[in-house]
Amino acid sequence: MTYRMLELTASPETVQKARPIVEEKNVMGVWSDNLEDGCAILRVLVDADKTEALTDTLTGKFADEEGFRIMLFTVQATLPQPEIEEEDEQAEEEESLVGRISREELYADVTSGSELNWVYVAMVVLSTLVAGVGLVRGDVAVIIGAMVIAPLLGPNVSMALAATLGDVELGWRSLKANGAGVVSALAVAFIMGFILHVDPESQQIYNRTIVSLGDITIAMAAGSAGVLAFTRGVPATIVGVMVAVALLPPLVNVGLLYGSGYNTLAVGSIILTLTNFICINLAGILTFLIQGVRPRTWWEAENAKRATKIALGVWFGLLAILAVIIWLWGK
Repeated sequence: MTYRMLELTASPETVQKARPIVEEKNVMGVWSDNLEDGCAILRVLVDADKTEALTDTLTGKFADEEGFRIMLFTVQATLPQPEIEEEDEQAEEEESLVGRISREELYADVTSGSELNWVYVAMVVLSTLVAGVGLVRGDVAVIIGAMVIAPLLGPNVSMALAATLGDVELGWRSLKANGAGVVSALAVAFIMGFILHVDPESQQIYNRTIVSLGDITIAMAAGSAGVLAFTRGVPATIVGVMVAVALLPPLVNVGLLYGSGYNTLAVGSIILTLTNFICINLAGILTFLIQGVRPRTWWEAENAKRATKIALGVWFGLLAILAVIIWLWGK
């Protein structure tokens, strides 16, 4: 079980009113204390799956109080282990059918991986160099090494989250990071293709010029796995390899083939890359919806619902067009 320490700081009066509300919840420990600056602090040990409901309750009641702030900390371990009675476990399952970390923690994790800065661009360039060499050599181990870096995971997951929450600002930031990553990878791969000897009959290169409807399944699974990793607090690298399978190698393949003058073969890699990009974002949105990721307030939820419908319509429409193209391409 994963735990979080929730710390609420506010006036002593607010903390005094908040404590009985928290104690009514299924939490594992509650402590309060007065601070030197006239404020008070309330510490709550709680299961990670329950933090969102608790923070929503406290924010809804006390957000307007002076000095109000909530902070969440990951708890690596606690001794002795909290004892949860059987009926509490059953209540927990009823309260949260799909376990995940809180909306705020999820947002912080996702957005931190989608920032457009020199570190992100450097990671894209490095992973492209490694993947390019692996594709040219036909070395699967080297290609997997490039996928472990997984620089394109964050921007794509954050795009799906932006569509789910109706966050336009996050959507634009994610789109810019995605665009910069794609352009950087293509530029580096094109130069590599121009310099290195690229054999179009190499199995690792040729396989990524062939597109089939089965690739849609792989990309959808990759997108869902990436989102589930974030919502459960799993290290992104674990599923970053799977997402990178669908994104990075086909993208690098495009640059290598164009740089070497194999323009016709490169078209197949372009179709594969676009299909994977669409499927990963579509699966990401659907997985966020299944996980119950929603804005906190009702008016934000209405905007998010409209944004999600638009995003799903666009992605499904593009996927239908590409599915027809793939079907015709395979004939």
